[in-house]
Amino acid sequence: MRSIAIMNQKGGVGKTTTSVNVCAALADAGSRVCLVDLDPQAHATLHLGIDPDPEKPSVYEVLTDKSSIGDVVRQVSPNLSVVGSVLDLAGAEVELAGVVGREMILRDKLNAEPLDVDYLVVDCPPSLGILTLNALAAVEEVFIPLQPHFLALHGLSKLLETIDLVAARLNPRLVLSGVMYCMYDSGTRLAAEVTGDIADFFEAARQQQSPWASARIFETRIRRNIRLAEAPSHGQSIYQYAPTSNGAADYQALATELAAMTTGNEGEDAVPAKVPA
Repeated sequence: MRSIAIMNQKGGVGKTTTSVNVCAALADAGSRVCLVDLDPQAHATLHLGIDPDPEKPSVYEVLTDKSSIGDVVRQVSPNLSVVGSVLDLAGAEVELAGVVGREMILRDKLNAEPLDVDYLVVDCPPSLGILTLNALAAVEEVFIPLQPHFLALHGLSKLLETIDLVAARLNPRLVLSGVMYCMYDSGTRLAAEVTGDIADFFEAARQQQSPWASARIFETRIRRNIRLAEAPSHGQSIYQYAPTSNGAADYQALATELAAMTTGNEGEDAVPAKVPA
């Protein structure tokens, strides 16, 4: 099973859209996929047509030790299941403040009851708090969706610092596997400059020992597409809502790239490396 966290502490970069539609594409291709929604906004849950009802078990009950993973998994298509979120999850950081090993709760729950899937994908919240740390401690790979603009470089620096810290202290198998560009406009000079800078950084990082030494930048670019923005309001993935749209084609290509990747965990020997300022 490949376990993947999709994370970016900046909101509005296409993180949840990527999580949902990559999972849907992998499921449509025949893989068994489970999406864990760790965002208190529950956008991935809503995107898949599930009402985030606080009266029903969710990932909140898992983290607060009231339910097992198996109790909250819900099937949304023949190959796609989801561990949904609710707004109550926003209070989990306060509730878990005094819990020993609170960063490892999700990992321990998954180890206690392994899911029979090919891909476990965790949609992280737009922050670097306890929920994101739970995701990073539980998975082996991280994917970062980025918008190609100047501020993405500063956000990437903080993300890499967090991944490095978790790999050193909590999860030595953790690696950054890839970076994907969302809402991409190939006609702008800024996009070309930012993508060039990021490519140069990761190329130089191959000479270092770090959790991102083998990271790749996906060739597929997710273009701006209004259908991707409309699909969540219908509780559908892009393949249900607009299967012939550019958004569907782009995420299909991205999922194909992801599935074809060979993975190698170098996190056990990871040492801190310089990250972009």
